[in-house]
Amino acid sequence: MPPMSDDIYPNLNPVSPPASEAELMLRCQQIAGKTVGQLAQQCQLTVPADLRRHKGWLGNLLERVLGADAGNQAEPDFIALGIELKTIPLNSRGEPKESTYVCTVSPRGAAETHWQNCWLRRKLSKVLWLPIEADNSIPLEERYVGQAILWQPSEQQETVLRQDWEELMEIMIAEGAVTAKLGRYLQIRPKAAHSRITNRQIGHDGEVELHHPCGFYLRTSFTQQILSGKACC
Repeated sequence: MPPMSDDIYPNLNPVSPPASEAELMLRCQQIAGKTVGQLAQQCQLTVPADLRRHKGWLGNLLERVLGADAGNQAEPDFIALGIELKTIPLNSRGEPKESTYVCTVSPRGAAETHWQNCWLRRKLSKVLWLPIEADNSIPLEERYVGQAILWQPSEQQETVLRQDWEELMEIMIAEGAVTAKLGRYLQIRPKAAHSRITNRQIGHDGEVELHHPCGFYLRTSFTQQILSGKACC
């Protein structure tokens, strides 16, 4: 990937973080119905022709507009509020176009053996979902931002997420890999662009092992239910 130009990622002072959930939701209401191009102009950003060579650009734009302050820290996007920001690209039918990436997976899971303290659970404890048009026939700058949804998993949803996580991690720790077919709401998928990319990990015997980087993803069937406000069962 070529380096990003300064006019696409300028060094601007960010918007101050929202002081409350109410302030955050007000900011979301103010951008609902606006296009990506309008928000980019507001931030003095140049809209790329597409996102294939600029992955993360759209999320970066929305973080700037809404005042997310986590950056690269291992914290929710809105630190003080404990809220994670997730965009959902929608197809022409208004449905999630793809599964939603949550966080990386440790091949051996040594640091995360319990659901209660795992990073995935923290990331999903409170999420601001922001729908975005993603029909390929619509130029990126003309795509509209939808109405945000502030979501917390219900007791039933968390139960299924925990069961998925425990099953997937058990297989991952035992075998070092898992198929994307497993999991009801959650799945593990390769995160790298191609199979030649590997991560170096220390195995249980102290030897260096190479693993393909993987991530936890939420299935579109689950995020669709969140967007529609239906109970997951």
